[in-house]
Amino acid sequence: MTGDEDHSVEPRDDWRIVPVWRVEERGRKLSLRQARLWALVLESRYIESRLEPGPRGWQIWVAPENYEAACRELNLYVEENRNWPPFLPTVHPMKENTLPTLSILILLATFHNLTSLDLKVLGHYPVDWIDIGNAHAGLILKGEWWRLVTALTLHADALHLVSNLAIGGVFIVYLCRDLGSGLAWTLLLASGVCGNLANAYIQLPSHTSVGASTAVFGAVGILGAVTMTRYRHHLRRRWPLPIAAALSLLVLLGTEGERTDLGAHLFGFLFGCLFGFVAELLVGYVGRPGRLANALLALASASVVVYAWWLAIAQSG
Repeated sequence: MTGDEDHSVEPRDDWRIVPVWRVEERGRKLSLRQARLWALVLESRYIESRLEPGPRGWQIWVAPENYEAACRELNLYVEENRNWPPFLPTVHPMKENTLPTLSILILLATFHNLTSLDLKVLGHYPVDWIDIGNAHAGLILKGEWWRLVTALTLHADALHLVSNLAIGGVFIVYLCRDLGSGLAWTLLLASGVCGNLANAYIQLPSHTSVGASTAVFGAVGILGAVTMTRYRHHLRRRWPLPIAAALSLLVLLGTEGERTDLGAHLFGFLFGCLFGFVAELLVGYVGRPGRLANALLALASASVVVYAWWLAIAQSG
């Protein structure tokens, strides 16, 4: 292949121009970028060509014996790529999932208020919720796996809770409307649990943390992966949104303050990206979960949280 700056092919006087109308139904001005692309197509088929500027844009020149073959190969290329990239997929948000999602967020706030009360639970009085439920790295690695779950439902104070609900709630509501509440909360729980586990491995054994922010960062990662997978043919228009959201959330919630657990935030985001990518691939093949599947997934996630707290309280005695 030759371009305007490449003269490795020696042209002959009888070389012919490949007219645009022989390749596309409507002739148009051929840009340098398009001409180079067509020349690459010909080169891949071992057809020598050269580019030259003409009165109506750039021109593709080929030897006479290659003229018909060049027209045929370019026609095949244009036909195969006529509707590429494909149209943006149509996604109808499941608005009915908004209320259940908000209800769960309110339940999380209510639970925070309950942890500040002196309550007798399973015969234990009083219950130190933070002590038995925080993500203690050393105890997690010794087998107290339930702390990976319970820590996600605890918050150090009201400000900690409000920041997670206000910022994370937006991402979580959007995610539940997109994938369905059951699948979305399952992915959030998985991201939070895996994020806490990975963080426990890199921290000192005495390290402790609480908060739903690991799952919140998981929500950002899930949304980012879903968006970039679903619109992978339109990344020029779509990729800045999830990246900007992740960086903004990291600045607002993830790097400031003495009690900020940057490791948990980072791992929550990374696992969110992983689970979001896998989930979107599966959704692309089998479709979004129906009502029954979402209900079963939601029930399973809730059962894991309840069982984790039951173990935490039972083991505290």
